[in-house]
Amino acid sequence: MSDTAVPLNSDLEEQLGRIRRQREESEKFVAEQKKLMAESMKLEHEARKLERDRMLAPWQIALSGMAAGAAFFGAGAAFVKLIGS
Repeated sequence: MSDTAVPLNSDLEEQLGRIRRQREESEKFVAEQKKLMAESMKLEHEARKLERDRMLAPWQIALSGMAAGAAFFGAGAAFVKLIGS
């Protein structure tokens, strides 16, 4: 048993090269898929946020209207008190 390396024939070297290239292509594909999945999750999160905002919009308008009404009522009461005294 000698420690000398046996030279590989050209067919075996070609197969090893093809396997390495396919592995690199697979790794690139996996990295691209991970990137696309992360982008998809980001867009899904944003869509959920917009849906939540859309559902809360009527409540926001109602509360703003009530706050404006209270402000007008307070201003009117202060005006009546100022004029009436």
